[in-house]
Amino acid sequence: MNDRFDRRPSAKPAREEYRRRLPHLQATDKPLFVTFCTFQRWTLPESVRGLVLRHCLHDHRVKLFMFGAVVMPDHVHLVFQAMRDPSGNDFGLIEILQSIKSASAHSVNKALGRRGQVWQEESFDRVCRSDESVHDLVKYICRNPERKGLVREFGEYPYLWREWVEGQQ
Repeated sequence: MNDRFDRRPSAKPAREEYRRRLPHLQATDKPLFVTFCTFQRWTLPESVRGLVLRHCLHDHRVKLFMFGAVVMPDHVHLVFQAMRDPSGNDFGLIEILQSIKSASAHSVNKALGRRGQVWQEESFDRVCRSDESVHDLVKYICRNPERKGLVREFGEYPYLWREWVEGQQ
């Protein structure tokens, strides 16, 4: 039978061989909502969550404008907008995330005296819709610790940051 007309489903690779490659979209002057997880959903010790948050904020107002960030035990949520380089080009999402994940992984491993992968390669990201309020998205991610039962009120959680609160320094 001609391959062009062969409609039989192809065999899926074994689970260990399967690697998901999600598209990463970026739009000029649009905020992004990004989530990335620890490798194999490993729980980040509290002692290093502040380090991770500092790395998330390192390039704030340089490569990105961070609206809000929260470091959970096994994942990180960010709402930010890529800034432009001196030539007027947007800093790329992949460049921004690689910088955050690489630097924070190095710091986490050093602080814990361990080696190995800290973050999953993939991240979930989406361009915020024009009718979405960035403020509401940030409030949503910052309520995550409260929804997960880590604190009674989200303001008690030390590993979150909102530009309009903590950024006013």
